[in-house]
Amino acid sequence: MAPKPRHRAAGLVAAAAIAACLPALAAVVPPGTVLAARQELVRNNGAEPESLDPQLIESTNAFNILIDLFEGLTALDNHSKVVPGAAESWTRVDPTTWVFKLRRNARWSNGEPVTAQDFVYGWRRLVDPSNGAALASSLGAHILNGVAITQGKMPVTALGIRAIDAGTVEVKTPGALPFLPYILSFVQFSPAPRAVVEKYGREWTKPGNLVGNGAFMLKEWRVNSKVVVEKNPRYWDAANVVLTRSTYLPVEDTNADLKLYQSGEEDMIFRTPPGAYEALKAQYPKEMHNSLQIALRFHAMNNTDPLLRDVRVRKALSMVIDREILAGKVTADGQLPVFGLVLKGSEGVDPVRYDWADWPMDKRVAEARRLLAEAGVKPGTRLKFAYNTSDYHKRMALFTASEWKTKLGLDTELEAMEYKVLIHRRATADYQVARHAWIPGFADILGLLQLVQCGNDANDNKSCSKAADELIRQASAQVDAGKRRALLTQAVRLEMDDYPMIPLLQMSLPRLVKPWVGGYDEANDQDAFRSKDFYIVKH
Repeated sequence: MAPKPRHRAAGLVAAAAIAACLPALAAVVPPGTVLAARQELVRNNGAEPESLDPQLIESTNAFNILIDLFEGLTALDNHSKVVPGAAESWTRVDPTTWVFKLRRNARWSNGEPVTAQDFVYGWRRLVDPSNGAALASSLGAHILNGVAITQGKMPVTALGIRAIDAGTVEVKTPGALPFLPYILSFVQFSPAPRAVVEKYGREWTKPGNLVGNGAFMLKEWRVNSKVVVEKNPRYWDAANVVLTRSTYLPVEDTNADLKLYQSGEEDMIFRTPPGAYEALKAQYPKEMHNSLQIALRFHAMNNTDPLLRDVRVRKALSMVIDREILAGKVTADGQLPVFGLVLKGSEGVDPVRYDWADWPMDKRVAEARRLLAEAGVKPGTRLKFAYNTSDYHKRMALFTASEWKTKLGLDTELEAMEYKVLIHRRATADYQVARHAWIPGFADILGLLQLVQCGNDANDNKSCSKAADELIRQASAQVDAGKRRALLTQAVRLEMDDYPMIPLLQMSLPRLVKPWVGGYDEANDQDAFRSKDFYIVKH
């Protein structure tokens, strides 16, 4: 299914002054729609969240729940369009300074007012090295002094955010960042209730303790069973929130997920099982949804590993994987083959792909074998491949192992584990090759370049091209769009030539959604669906 036009980050500059004044209403129910008496939604979330602390999380699975419980200065609606969140308006004062006005009726779930200082506290928690936030440097890079703070070179008080008064937040960026409102929709930029955090410590995110400013409140969290959220009556837009309850299931097995859907135990699956898309589309034509995302599916490679620190080995491993077969036969769910960091819809960069992508496979295999021989890697050499327990990821891992065995003579040991374990092992470089995916949250190429920047928290490859980093730094300080584009394109080429990882597929989002679930929109290419945008039709 072809993707619909998406909201472009580049349009944020011109639209900032007017879009910020538009109402950010919740569910939009078409006239004449008869709502069900029971407004409850059950959706599979794909895995157990690693945490419900908005500043500390990194997974999509945690993000999905937390955008119900917390709200930043801005938010993404169900069309992936930036809308006002806790801030009712904003102004770009100069290329690196923004001012946000908070809503006067913004409240925490305990009734206390949400203030500018709550945002200052929350953002400082994000970059404070002592908290060990998973995406501290990658997100902190968008705020003045954020990276230096995460490195312990500056105090958290130096972060480019301040409370002008109780209802006004000033944000400073390290360079011209026209898409800042998009970035600030990330839940990690939510405010944090200081009194609650300090009272309960690590226990503050448990049911009964957690205080949020989102449209829903945490009712229940049964580990490996479900997370339940209920409507927050103190939310500023509660009058327009239709759902009263939303339940998230942590089912990783896509076949088990499908059975729950077919039995009526859930209203929305996480994604279709591999290879089942076309059959399910024929079986449920009105319930199948699919859209192309600005998101990358790839194999991370530990660049510090003795075998993989040689760029010739990394290049050889990448060359022989047949992306067309992977996309068309293995996953078979609308994803596109990818030969680099630039995706369809990427902005701020020229198209860049590997030259060998157009070679016939026998020529690619011959070159890969030559590279391995030159690097001293013999047939029978063993690799370890880590992935989280899921038929989908297992199928991709088996395909990769087969490609490396049949074409290069390499043996692959597959290691299945829980998602939380995989996240930890990737972050600590305790792996050789690992399945990975990245949804940057915005179309600008900087979102994908985070995966390969030196020292970036998102860089699980532990790679580093100082020359590319310097080009990215220059681009970030560049106001001229053409010059910025040229610098970022050059940086992408340098990174790709270093082969830090194996780009595979541009992700699509094949999903079954019950026909009575209103508010689902395929234009949402970020897969960021707030429960406040849904409603249940009488059925």
